Amino acid sequence: MTQTGTIPGSVSCPPQAVRIGGGQGQQVDLFQLIQMLTGPVHGYPKPSISLSPSGGVSLGEAVAIWCRGQHQGVRFVLNKEGRHFAPVDSDGFGAVFAISNVSREDSGSYNCSYHSQSAPFAVSDPSDPVELVVRDPGLSRPSISLSPTGVTAPGADVTIWCQGQRRDLRFFLHKTGDLNPQRHMDRTGAGAEFRIPSVGRQHGGNYSCSYRPRSEPFVSSQPSDPVQLVIAGEGPAPLDFTDTNIARLALSAVVLLVLGLILADAYYSCPSGAL
Repeated sequence: MTQTGTIPGSVSCPPQAVRIGGGQGQQVDLFQLIQMLTGPVHGYPKPSISLSPSGGVSLGEAVAIWCRGQHQGVRFVLNKEGRHFAPVDSDGFGAVFAISNVSREDSGSYNCSYHSQSAPFAVSDPSDPVELVVRDPGLSRPSISLSPTGVTAPGADVTIWCQGQRRDLRFFLHKTGDLNPQRHMDRTGAGAEFRIPSVGRQHGGNYSCSYRPRSEPFVSSQPSDPVQLVIAGEGPAPLDFTDTNIARLALSAVVLLVLGLILADAYYSCPSGAL
């Protein structure tokens, strides 16, 4: 069974913390305090972390952050850039941290870890990070174009140009079916070039691009309209149902019908003793 923890309003709520020491003091959350007092044993393998949906989320939508470990009956902690949020207990192997109304403040890099619920305490290493990228519909869509246009010969060099309407942007190139976008930043203008030298069959497909302001590295525009990179002579030829081909198919059907009638007539016209 997987337990669910809801982060009310926004994930960026203040973490539980206690203050220790004198003077200005040092703020340490409860999870850090456990590690300080017990000397955690890193005997648990690190968990995995994923987002649902995984392709980014727009402002105001919902997203779930899944954490899965290899031990049951543990306590999961969600971490964002050094901050720990309220832990979630699980009777199974995982926990879900839900955000019902995503805001700009929720964007960022997350990881999770888990620890036992009773002494002796054992703590896992943090998971690999996952980026929650929030799309802002208020940002204008970029444009995208190919050079050269049309069908491209294998081995040719292709440039994909992405253009925005402001400067200091970081552009991301997306290919349908590829979950790892290629990044490029143009420091001087409002556009970026993605060069693909010596294209082959593996480069064919639909491409789009998006951008993120340098001041908000996890806030993204909506993706551009897609463009298709077609490589000449690669892959099976598409079916061509033009008027000419349709006429040929119809004529073939008529010929087969006539032949069938001739054979049937010949069969029934023969004397029974000749069969």
